[in-house]
Parts: sequence; C-alpha cells; structure tokens
Amino acid sequence: MRILFRAAVFGLLLFTSACQSGCAYVRYFTPLNPTSKDSRPVSHEPWDALLKKHVNEQGMVDYTGFQADSTTLNTYLTALSDNLPNDNWSESERLAYWLNAYNAFTIQRVIRAYPLKSIRDLGGDKTLVNTVWDQPFIRLGDDKHTLNDIEQRIIRKKFDEPRIHFALVCAAMSCPRLRNEAYVAARLNEQLDDQATTFINDPTKNKLTPADKPELSSIFNFYPGDFANGDNSIQKTINRYATQKINPDATLTYMTYDWSVNEQKK
Repeated sequence: MRILFRAAVFGLLLFTSACQSGCAYVRYFTPLNPTSKDSRPVSHEPWDALLKKHVNEQGMVDYTGFQADSTTLNTYLTALSDNLPNDNWSESERLAYWLNAYNAFTIQRVIRAYPLKSIRDLGGDKTLVNTVWDQPFIRLGDDKHTLNDIEQRIIRKKFDEPRIHFALVCAAMSCPRLRNEAYVAARLNEQLDDQATTFINDPTKNKLTPADKPELSSIFNFYPGDFANGDNSIQKTINRYATQKINPDATLTYMTYDWSVNEQKK
C-alpha cells in the first residue's frame, strides 16, 4: 500500500509540475459564450473600409497602412468589445461578427509589433499554451480573451461550419487570403463559398494533381474532424469546390505550412 501511495503522490506531483506550464490548453475544451444582453448587430462598415484600403485582391496586407489607420481600427474593435452578440441576433449575424473579430484583432496584434517576419515570433512554441494565439489581449465585455478563445471556444464550438477555416486568417502566407471586404450576414453564405473555392483552387495552397495523391494545405490536417465527419470527408470537401477533382479515395499528404507574414511587398 505504501508503494502504491508513494507512486500516486509521485504521479500527482509530476502532473502538477507539468500543468504549471502545459495545462493551459484545458480551457479550450470549455465553450465560451460572451454576450451583451441588449446589443444590436454591429456595423462592420469601418472594418470593410480598412480592408478595401489595405488588402489587395490576393489577400496581401499593407500592415504599415493599417498602422497609420490604427485609431480607426481600434475604434471598430472597441465597438465589437462593447456590443457582443446575443440570442436575438441571427446565426449569420453572430458568425459574421466572430469572423471579423478574429481577423481584425489579428491585424491589431501584428501591427503592434510590425515589422516582423512571422506572427509566431510574438509568442512561445507550445500549442494552446503560450503561443501568440494564447495571449489574452482581446477585451470581450469586461474580460480579456485570446484568439484561440474566439476560434476554439466560440466559433468551432457554436457553429457547425467547416468553411470558417477558409475565412479565419492568422497573418501567414499559407493561410487563406484575407478577404478585402468584411463578412456580412446578408451575404455570408456566398462569401464563405467564395473563400472555399478560392482557397481550394489556389495551387500555392493545394496541389490537386495527381488526383490519386494530392498534396493539401496543412489546415486539413490541423482540423481533420471538422472536414471528415458523418458522410463527409476531406476528399468530398475538396471536390465540392475544386475545378480539378481528386479521387474519392485519394491518398492525402500535406504541404509544409509557411508562417511568413502575409505582407504586401513594397
């Protein structure tokens, strides 16, 4: 019994020690539902204007231009922080809000440290623990949250929508293009379809030939369960939008992710 007891204590100490640096990820299993009781859908027109001004058709970003317009960006983000979605908003209004929030807060985080080579330089290397996406710099109501809170605890938990992975942009070259217009509820389905089509058919993101052995974006490898559940599969997701179809039983490999910042070259 003493041996078992000592083993249990030793195991607990190891677990506690590990958790001091590594258990921050546990929070991401818990859904998050920040709301403002009487809020009404926010206008995304200021964000739309900034995107049109500082993002080109290829999704490349003029971060210096965003720095010059940081006051406008911060004013928009304050409006988001003070007017969180509630159940009176439609699902499309809520999803458009969170997609815009994620992308706009990402821009804010980058321009605070720009110029830089990669967004990953802004944090540690322990996924879901101390990366830039785990930094609580985002005010939602009275609390501070992280980019991973928005993606993992809100968007992925509350919306059964794999196309969000073609719309969330983490300031890297291998990410989907940053759309140079805001997401809006009235056209959200059309916008998400366009994002999916553009991303999947971009040969720098997905190499769809040969059809039996395509090389896909690592995004499909990061979130396989979001694309392959029930009757769906990654292959079906690809073929839903691809002009060059792949085999239904294609062997999939994944491209190395390029984390270089998605900046316009002057």
